[in-house]
Amino acid sequence: MKKIFLFVALFINNEVFCEKIEFLSSNPFSFNDIIERLPDQEQQLVFGDLKFPEEIDGKDKKYPLIIGVAGSLGWKEHHFDQLKIYRNLGIATFELQSFSSRGIESTVGTQTEVTTAMLILDSYRALDEISKNPNIDINKTAITGWSLGGATTLFSGWMPLINAINPSNRFSAHLSYYPPCTVSFDDKSFTESPIHILIGEIDDWTPAFACEELVSSLRKEGVNIDITVYPDSHHSFDSKLPLIYVDNGYSLTDCNFRLRNDGAVLMNYLGIPMTSPILQKIGLSFCASRGTTIGGNSNARKSVHQFSKLFMQTHLLKK
Repeated sequence: MKKIFLFVALFINNEVFCEKIEFLSSNPFSFNDIIERLPDQEQQLVFGDLKFPEEIDGKDKKYPLIIGVAGSLGWKEHHFDQLKIYRNLGIATFELQSFSSRGIESTVGTQTEVTTAMLILDSYRALDEISKNPNIDINKTAITGWSLGGATTLFSGWMPLINAINPSNRFSAHLSYYPPCTVSFDDKSFTESPIHILIGEIDDWTPAFACEELVSSLRKEGVNIDITVYPDSHHSFDSKLPLIYVDNGYSLTDCNFRLRNDGAVLMNYLGIPMTSPILQKIGLSFCASRGTTIGGNSNARKSVHQFSKLFMQTHLLKK
């Protein structure tokens, strides 16, 4: 049974009004599970935190909304910093808690416990649930995410998934931080809403060149997508982290998967669908290497904060 729990809490210098939202989603491992077997998936109760720029003093006030999706390491300080910037613009934010809802802290090194398919489904289920809130302008909503959340942001615009999920509401904009772009689409149909990728030039986790190639390919098909590459920047360039080596992280630099119309992602070379954890592990063993780096870049962080503000102002705040 769907539930909504409302609580008033003071966070971040006492200015945030927050609702905890619960909704029903499912646990599809792959895109293929969504497209071909969504009704058969095990149900999953998921929650997240809906935060408003200020305490609401009346039901008539409506705010645009941005749903945020964390990366494989879960929610980090630079994610919260970015969402706070949006609230300072007068936009409500929703922190999707897909990991905590499933009792998971991190998926680094495995990428199987909480998958992009689960996160995309969670995002649309959350959007439909939040649409019931009288203080949300459901016609002005965006999704943003980092790494695994960046993949969620990017692929949530793919029409075969949207058609299979059949949500009552759509996102007006998609802003994706350093997503894995190492895939070629058989079906290149995407949402008409703008999609923008932000990525570091020397990202050895999710390579920038793959995103540049993907954007070029999709733009030729008329997809509303663009990219910004930040010089001398690693994965998590928008954080304040020192350069850190992650020994169990998958580097996808040598991977190039094919995504079929039915949502099956095919292995390099063998062409076998990676539709289960064991098949995905085998597929990654053919192209991915272990060992990645993450770290912040102060110039890129300042620049991306300016860009993200302008992007959301353009697509959510302008009349």
